[in-house]
Amino acid sequence: MAPPPTSTISPIIITLVLKILMLVLLLASLVVLATDTATLSLSFYTTFVESKIHFDDVYTYRYVLASIIMGLVYSVLQTALSLYHIATGKRLIIGDGAFLVDFYGDKVISYVLATGSAAGFGATKDLKALADVTNVDDLDDYFDKAYASASLLLFAFICAAILSVFSSYALPKMVNSSSTQNPA
Repeated sequence: MAPPPTSTISPIIITLVLKILMLVLLLASLVVLATDTATLSLSFYTTFVESKIHFDDVYTYRYVLASIIMGLVYSVLQTALSLYHIATGKRLIIGDGAFLVDFYGDKVISYVLATGSAAGFGATKDLKALADVTNVDDLDDYFDKAYASASLLLFAFICAAILSVFSSYALPKMVNSSSTQNPA
């Protein structure tokens, strides 16, 4: 009697799923951050002032936005290249370039996403502490959205870090296969 068939998922499919998941997380993080606004109501003696606060009023959130956009651009590009590879069976970038783009690109983007997430968490924690000390209660939703955006960005970083590990494993295989094809 033959052993039962084993089902293995192709590494190409796993990386495609991770790239799509990273893309979705980055889009969600972008939407949450871009819609992060609050109205701050302050009263000074007899004067009542309302001020609208947007996410881009905080410079750190601008960096978070920039890291999300860089991650989105890279993720869309990588997803398109993976879909092309799955559809045609060959890579769009000929030679070793595709492996090197994956290797270095995954490293750089994972660091950008990690620093963007960390900056978002740090700034939100500091600003929330400042708002609590000054008894400003109108900003709780604003900070909750900022935390949500940074959390989604953190999960996107985890996907990028896993992809970075996969590309690290693929690079030595590429070097070994090219050295056996072209002996010196």
